[in-house]
Amino acid sequence: MKLERFWKRSQPPLIGLDIGSHSAKAVLLSKNTDGWVLENASQVAIPPGAVEEHEIKDFEAVGTALRPLLTRLGKKNNLVAAAVAGSSVITKIIYVDSGGTEADLEAQVQIEADHLIPFPLDEVSLDFEVIGINSTDSSRKDILLSACRTEHVESRVAALETAGYTPKVMDIEAFALGRTLSVMQSQLAEDMVNNTVAMVDIGANMMLFSIVSNGETIYSREQPFGGEQFNQAVTGYYGMEPNTVEEAKLAGTLPANYDFEVLAPFQSQMAQQIRRNIQIFSTSSGISEIDALIVSGGSATLPGTVELLRQELQIDAILANPFVDMTIADSLDRQKLLETAHQYAIACGLAMREHSE
Repeated sequence: MKLERFWKRSQPPLIGLDIGSHSAKAVLLSKNTDGWVLENASQVAIPPGAVEEHEIKDFEAVGTALRPLLTRLGKKNNLVAAAVAGSSVITKIIYVDSGGTEADLEAQVQIEADHLIPFPLDEVSLDFEVIGINSTDSSRKDILLSACRTEHVESRVAALETAGYTPKVMDIEAFALGRTLSVMQSQLAEDMVNNTVAMVDIGANMMLFSIVSNGETIYSREQPFGGEQFNQAVTGYYGMEPNTVEEAKLAGTLPANYDFEVLAPFQSQMAQQIRRNIQIFSTSSGISEIDALIVSGGSATLPGTVELLRQELQIDAILANPFVDMTIADSLDRQKLLETAHQYAIACGLAMREHSE
């Protein structure tokens, strides 16, 4: 099976759906003469164990959990863009001869993929995008080849179809996250708009680190670190029941000294992880200066997180708000959405996919 079925353009509107291990976030966007319009945004809880480290383990449970989102966003619209984790995708730049038909191009890509992909091609979903003419040989084209184990795609498709969605786009999380930078320009200093920006999305179990330069995602890396580790630390330190920690965290009713005993060590570890990712990127790319750090995900608003990252890393750290310059539909709770906007960065980037191509 090929990913082209899912990565072709569809007619708007398109729901951007970010499926995490604790929750799923959905965003519906449109465009008018003034720019982006946020038509709707909502989220639902995902049953424990149904999604682990970006892999859907129980597509029926996930599909059932997603159904209320479809109702909230309007059953007349069920076209959806979802994403697979970058760790499950192989991306490579290949070079093929210019000219010929589309069938010729596909044949060349298949030949190159057979040499480069370390799995049988009948177990892999392939997609490719023509980047442009090669800078050193005008008779050849640069092609971005993407390959993902078909099982990762099919589990998401099964969950979406169980919920009543029609999957139209299967993107990569890092690319979706990077796409949102274009709608957060007002959060950056003017001299940073086209420079190198680090984007970090801290989910329940995984942290996605991505570098965007001149509007293109040029580097990404994932690692097992997230808000669940904070929750487990609270559980172990205070003997709280696991299912009450998240509620207490959101309600601001955690034990009085948790900021010193649990929060500070967690934030220190977060800073170390991000610093290490920046060092790895700098070593591999030769780019030593990061102009800004945009932080998103559920753990981004733990008290003092952005300020600590700004101090520890000596970078202009910013809390992501992909809705900052959008017109928000009158039917939505504007204040509540702005308070939770940092959780919708990947979903927003997925919804933008329809309008950005």
